[in-house]
This record gives sequence, structure tokens and C-alpha cells, in this order.
Amino acid sequence: MTVYFHEEDLPAGVFAPATDIAVDTETMGLITPRDRLCVVQLSDGSGDEHLVRFGPDSDYAAPNLRAILADPARVKLYHFARFDLAAIKHYLGVTAAPVYCTKIASRMVRTYTDRHGLKDLVRELLGQELSKAQQSSDWGGPELSDAQREYAASDVRYLHAMRTELDKRLAREGRTAIAQACFDFLPWRAELDLAGWPEVDIFAHV
Repeated sequence: MTVYFHEEDLPAGVFAPATDIAVDTETMGLITPRDRLCVVQLSDGSGDEHLVRFGPDSDYAAPNLRAILADPARVKLYHFARFDLAAIKHYLGVTAAPVYCTKIASRMVRTYTDRHGLKDLVRELLGQELSKAQQSSDWGGPELSDAQREYAASDVRYLHAMRTELDKRLAREGRTAIAQACFDFLPWRAELDLAGWPEVDIFAHV
């Protein structure tokens, strides 16, 4: 298991064609237009992770990364896809779909709990422990520490295995189709966030 670090783009040919890719982002904060995209993490589930770091003056050209994220033949796996989709669209200019979101899947099948964080899912579904110590660290600095790199890599390390377990539960409870419909809507939910409706439920009565 190796964590590879890249500046400004992925090398060509890192991932085999048509493989599903786990994706996560690290930003300077939670307000997408204000808080720049600093790192994109990716994994094809084979045991290695790739981190792409962007500097404060980046133009986010990243043609290899953008091609993978926009590839309609690759499902992109996320945990809380809504945020990552918005950051990727705003900074990299692509819609990183089709989508599978482990947080949405968890909310649909783990109705016995209100704990749907990545750490909770990894513990219950896979019996592994994640450290969240670097969650609120400075991702925009000139160097990423070993702890930051490991944290970033761990955010995509388990998503393929989690999808397998969550899919079993979705099928068992007869919720596969409705979950897929939610996944398909997520890029549009991210567009609504970017367009100015981040905290508004447009389907609500009031």
C-alpha cells in the first residue's frame, strides 16, 4: 500500500481504463468559492492512493485529472459527494460523475443510528479505525506533513470496500433504485449550492 504525491496533476496512465475511482478533496474551509481547493485524493481500490496538490496560484489546468474525473465510464465514489462535487466543479470545471455516495447510502440503510461519518462507517462495516486528527489542519501550506498525507489517503482507501457492504444492505432493504436516484441528483444538488441555494430545501413547503 503506497501513497503517491503529485503536484498540479496526475501523471498519465495512473489508472486503468473504466475502473471506478474513489475521490475526496481537501480545501481551505467549507465555503467553496472562498476556500480554495488544495488536494484531490484518488484510489482505484487496488491498495494505492494518489494525492494531487494544488498551490495558491494554481490555474487548475490538470488535464489528466480532469479527464479521469469527467470520464462517464468511471463511477466516482465519495463520502459526502455534495461537497466534493461542488469543489471540483468550481475549481476544475468538470462534473465528476457518475456518482456513488457512501454517506447517502448509509443514511438509507443505517436508519438505526445518526452516526454517518466516515470514521463510523469504516469501523462498523470494515472493522478498521480511522484517525481524524488532521481534519482541520492547514491544507494550503507549502508542504504537507506525513500525517496530513496519511489522513488524506485514508479518506479514499476504504470507499470501494464500503460500497460493497452498503450495496448488500441497499439490496436487502429494497432501496437500491431510490439510492441510485439520489446519487444521480447529487451533481445537481452541488450546482444548486454553487448557484446560491446551499442551505435551502427547494422541495420544502415553506
